[in-house]
Amino acid sequence: MALRKRKPTSPGRRFQTVSDFSDITKSTPEKTLLAYKTNTGGRNSYGRKTARHKGGGHKQQYRLVDFRRTKDGVPAKVAAIEYDPNRNCRIALLHYLDGEKRYILAPRNVKVGDRLQSGQGSEIRPGNALPLRYIPVGTTVHAIELHPGGGAKMGRSAGTSVQLVAKEGD
Repeated sequence: MALRKRKPTSPGRRFQTVSDFSDITKSTPEKTLLAYKTNTGGRNSYGRKTARHKGGGHKQQYRLVDFRRTKDGVPAKVAAIEYDPNRNCRIALLHYLDGEKRYILAPRNVKVGDRLQSGQGSEIRPGNALPLRYIPVGTTVHAIELHPGGGAKMGRSAGTSVQLVAKEGD
């Protein structure tokens, strides 16, 4: 995710940087992986404002991101890298060999056309998902589950990573 510097035409734009969207390969999202998102605008069920300074913004649809990665042993091809208005990282559209499509959080070095896989038989490379007991100590990972099958809870934001320092028990 590259950054673009703005021209210093005013004091407010002097040190301003914005995201360069050159890494995005698809402009329209996959329709089967969208869900409607209701905007409350800080109002409760009676229509009364209960949270100040909320509201406005563009209408958004929620992208259904797979945080569990439960398709073990089924290879998938990265079809596109997309923008997600609900989070600060890019998402990758995967096409599995059995025909299913899913979104995942896009790691830094994953490009369109890469083959990814999840499960204990996968090799250790960016984009693959494995149980922590099969990952060697010192490896940098992202999107970690606190409990097996509970979905990723840590290391999900853009640019964050977690280093596996030690293993206890089994």
